Parts: sequence; structure tokens; C-alpha cells
Amino acid sequence: MSAFPAVAHAPAARSPIKVLVADDSAVVRGLVSRWLGEAGHEVVATAPNGRAAVDALARCNPDVVLLDIEMPELDGIQALPLILAKQPGVQVVMMSTLTQRNADVSLRCLALGAVDYIPKPESNRGVTTSDGFRNDLIERIRVFGAARARRRPAPTAVEAAASATPAAPAVSRLSGTVTLRPKPRTVVPPRALLIGSSTGGPRAVGEVLEKIGAATLRRLPVLIVQHMPPVFTAVFAEHLGARIGLPAAEGKADERIQPGRIYVAPGGRHMRLSGSAADTVIRLDDGPPVNFCRPAVDVMFLDAAALYGGATLSVILTGMGSDGTAGARALVEAGGTLLAQDEATSTVWGMPGSVAKAGLCHAVLPLPEIGPALRNAIAERV
Repeated sequence: MSAFPAVAHAPAARSPIKVLVADDSAVVRGLVSRWLGEAGHEVVATAPNGRAAVDALARCNPDVVLLDIEMPELDGIQALPLILAKQPGVQVVMMSTLTQRNADVSLRCLALGAVDYIPKPESNRGVTTSDGFRNDLIERIRVFGAARARRRPAPTAVEAAASATPAAPAVSRLSGTVTLRPKPRTVVPPRALLIGSSTGGPRAVGEVLEKIGAATLRRLPVLIVQHMPPVFTAVFAEHLGARIGLPAAEGKADERIQPGRIYVAPGGRHMRLSGSAADTVIRLDDGPPVNFCRPAVDVMFLDAAALYGGATLSVILTGMGSDGTAGARALVEAGGTLLAQDEATSTVWGMPGSVAKAGLCHAVLPLPEIGPALRNAIAERV
């Protein structure tokens, strides 16, 4: 299932995004090159392995590198640090089939500096016939190519001095009109920490939870919706558990949630909540996608608002689209507290930007400040 709607891809009006495609399959290289060309982008080089991709960097200067994980001579995880060292700032998107090993490798690549991954059909025929893979690929190239194009070389000392202006409040760095909600007047002990994220989320979620700390997180359950396919969510939960030092796993049907545990919505299924605030049970739902996503942040947030009311802490982290906005509105109207990641530190300021511009946030913070803010909020309410 694609995370994005099918759209018509007209040639880009701006300078085309330059892409290097590294995949050991000539069929995949040819198809991807054709699709990107039809979408108005420019494939400046293709490579059958990681070594050729590294060697091609200097002569083609790409904005985005599509890097397959399984390649001969030098595979994706070996090539990634070499690419980033040779061309800092280039946006590297990993491609891998849906296996547990590749899910693990993809998440390790995100920790090493890749900006995202794309699940790839297992066969060349699957690649040829998958509209979802094609749409996801083109959308990611558009988003990450634009992000790369916005980057500029650091100014010289003279240029920096000439253009210096007084520091502005954090909110002034945000795009669009942002109105922060007053903090809730009634402070109640939180019963759950809710996190919604998508593109760039695995790394962001890990940093937030690590900065809150296991000792504080033992006081309440953590419920996460991260847009990911099946297999990937189970591996993501394992990575979180190892990093934070708490039990972490995909949520299971009819499982009662407990403090000190991390529950990740399983890929391809909505994670719903039922029961009561004192005895909450996970329900897994195979219903239609919401906001083109399954699992969807909105689904979990809406259930949490009905169950917990104002006894929630929630955060929307980096991600494409607007999933989470409807659920966030329900949460804050019920008296809960909502934070969002700021634009400067987001891989994609879609989901957090949507809730910020809707006036639903009590704070919009850089990623390094979100964990400490949540830790303090949990500590002061217990």
C-alpha cells in the first residue's frame, strides 16, 4: 500500500532534481530512471554497485542518491558512510525489500545518516507493476530534492557579519501562521505518552525517548504510530527497546497496556485503544487507510482523547502529510498537552507543521528540546 495518493507527475517548473540511482538490477535502474525523467527530474548517473556510486559522486554532484541495500562489491550500508563523507549534505534514500534483515539494515542506515528508506517489491516484475512503489519513490525525490536545493554553503565571516540580525523567537522561524495554545490550566497526572511520526521519525523518536530517560518512562506507557510497513515496525520496536532499556514491541490484539512499556503500531494495521483509562486494551484494526496511512496517527489519537481526556502528553514529530491533525484537535480539546517538532530540525515539516499551523500546539520545539520538555512535564505532574 502506498503512503501517498496516486498523482499526475507533470515536469517540474524549477531546476530538475539531480538523482543518482544505485541498484544492481539493470531493470530497476532503467525503470526508476524513466519514472524520474517523466516526473521532471534528472538522473545524472546510475551505478550497479556501491563502489561505482561512490566513484560517480564527484562528476555528477547529485541532490539525492537512491541506494539499494543488497549490491555486489560494495553494498548499501558499506557505501553509505563513504557517500556522506565524500559529499556531505547529499540526501541518501535507501531501497530494500521487505525482509527482517533488510528492515534491520535500513534502520541502521538511518542512524548512520540516510534520510529515509523505500520498501521495494521483491521481484523486477513487482517493481514494474507497483504504482505504490513508483508514487512513493517520486514523492520522496521531490521532498528530499527540494530540501537539498534549499541548502546553501555556509557564509564567510564577512558575509555573516553583513547580514547579521538580532535573534528572533523560535516561532518566527516557522513557515506560515503559527499560534501556540496556552498550557492547560488543570494539570493532571498523565496516563500515556503518545507519539506520531513518519518520514525521519525512527531517528527522531529514538532521540526523544532517550532524552526522557528510562527512569521517567517507567511511570507511563508509550504508544507510537510510526508510518512503516510490516516487518519494519517489529524491528523498529526492537531497536527502541535496546536503545532505551525498556520492553518494546508491536502492539498485540487484546493486550492490556502497562506503564514502562513501549507499544509500536504494527505496519499495515491501525492500533486502536478501548476499555477505560485505568484498564486500556489494544485493538488492531484492518479498516481502510486514514490520510492514506495504515497505521494512522489520527486513529490512535482519537481513541486516546476519548479514553484519557486531559491525562495525555502527545507529540507530533517529522513526517509527510497531515496525519495526526484531527486526532490532535480532539486531544487538546479534551485538555491534553501537545508538542510538535519545529521546521528547522524536521526531515519533513508536514505532520508537525499541520498541527502547528492549526493552532493546536502548546509548544513547537527543536528536536533536542522535546525529550527534556516531556521529561519535565511527566515529572511535575506525578
